[in-house]
Amino acid sequence: MDTPGETNRNPDPREVRLARQGVIESSDLFAERNEVQIHHDGEVYRLRLTKNGKLILNK
Repeated sequence: MDTPGETNRNPDPREVRLARQGVIESSDLFAERNEVQIHHDGEVYRLRLTKNGKLILNK
């Protein structure tokens, strides 16, 4: 049974395969932002999307 607001669509087989491999689409990760913070092993890292579409990771 679907939850409210959830679409009832069959996922793209490529999306399913990538999800199983632990691949995250950058558009999903950034979602209208150009920077996200990642907490790892007691440290905070900044992952930034540049104007040229490149990724920069800083501690």
